[in-house]
Amino acid sequence: MRKMLWLSGMLMLALRPGVAAQSRLPLTWEQVRDRFEMNNPTLLAGRLNVEESRAQGVTAYLRPNPTLTLAADQIDPFGGGPAHGPLAYLLGTANLNYLHERQHKRELRLESAQKGTSIATLEQADLDRNLLFSLRGAFVQIVQAKAVLDVAHANLEYYDHVLAVSGERYKAGDIAQIDLDRLELQRVQFESDLQSAEVNLRTAKIQLLQLLNDRTPVEQLDVVGTFDFKEPLQSLEEFRKIALDARPDLRAAAQAVDKASTDHKLAIANGSTDPILGFDMGRNPPIDQYLGVSVNVPLRIFDRNQGEKLRTKLDIDRSQKLRDAMEAQVFGDVDSAFATLNSTLILLRPYKAKYLQQAVKVRDTVYFSYQHGGASLLDFLNTESEFRSVQLNYVNLVGSYLMAAGQLNLAVGREVIQ
Repeated sequence: MRKMLWLSGMLMLALRPGVAAQSRLPLTWEQVRDRFEMNNPTLLAGRLNVEESRAQGVTAYLRPNPTLTLAADQIDPFGGGPAHGPLAYLLGTANLNYLHERQHKRELRLESAQKGTSIATLEQADLDRNLLFSLRGAFVQIVQAKAVLDVAHANLEYYDHVLAVSGERYKAGDIAQIDLDRLELQRVQFESDLQSAEVNLRTAKIQLLQLLNDRTPVEQLDVVGTFDFKEPLQSLEEFRKIALDARPDLRAAAQAVDKASTDHKLAIANGSTDPILGFDMGRNPPIDQYLGVSVNVPLRIFDRNQGEKLRTKLDIDRSQKLRDAMEAQVFGDVDSAFATLNSTLILLRPYKAKYLQQAVKVRDTVYFSYQHGGASLLDFLNTESEFRSVQLNYVNLVGSYLMAAGQLNLAVGREVIQ
């Protein structure tokens, strides 16, 4: 009986929302990205756009339908004249006509549609690239907010220890009431840091859930990732070369030049004459039945496709210039992102190698001196504020580095920095 009660109690405990939230494992970047690719509605809508473009290729290659004409003429329902039936002089005809497209019009339409599908596929890849940058930014914001929250918790715990020691010193008559009051007032800053960090963490989680199209409660969402920096393994020139091969928008611009050339060929082909081949058969009372063939050739005295030929020819040059502009933008994006990343690394290196250790050493030294009368309360408060600033600056710089790394990945077109 006790065992049954114990199992029932454990089951009820496991079904409680708080326990369910705690039992949910944090998501890695790879898991977040997989959920994003499966659930983001903007990304899914873009994939349907590719399928729509592919369906247009099916229509482009269809042959023209033949036309069938049936006719019955010379029916005499009034019975006048010589004695004969109303259908004695019936003239019946059947005509079958078919438009024959010359100069590979169907093939060119299909080729143009296929290249349009390729462009749509590359544009979808570019949409994926931009949305992944937003997703990466939301992920980094959560990891950064968690790091800031840990720093705020640690600072508040340390300061509460300082207040506890100072309270004992006040009871022993070692410090004045005004010094204790000033120390307690300073705690507001650490409480404010903690509350701001909690709000920022919750906001970042909401943004990530929105990108994932997930209705999971914010409290149940958690992510895990490396919050640190590392040196880039490639040089600027190598990043440029990777971007020229990987950027889908640049490849789409190059594909647009190729499609414009195909469209120009199609415009020239559309200017050619397409004959209409005909076959007819009928019944004519004087000669009974007959068969016949015909060829209907439109006389293109006026070329009504000159404007389309000129437009498509100009579109080739326009697409080429847009491709050159896109290549210049790619170089600019890579150079700017690489410069931002290097600038952040220049600031991060001394922080990790020297400033963080110095801040801890200075704080502990001044606090020890303050406890033994070798430093004033103002010196200790200033040192504590400087220590807090150094820690927050370092965390924010690491977050800036991760965002700059994401910006470089966006500029290059794939993840070159994890």
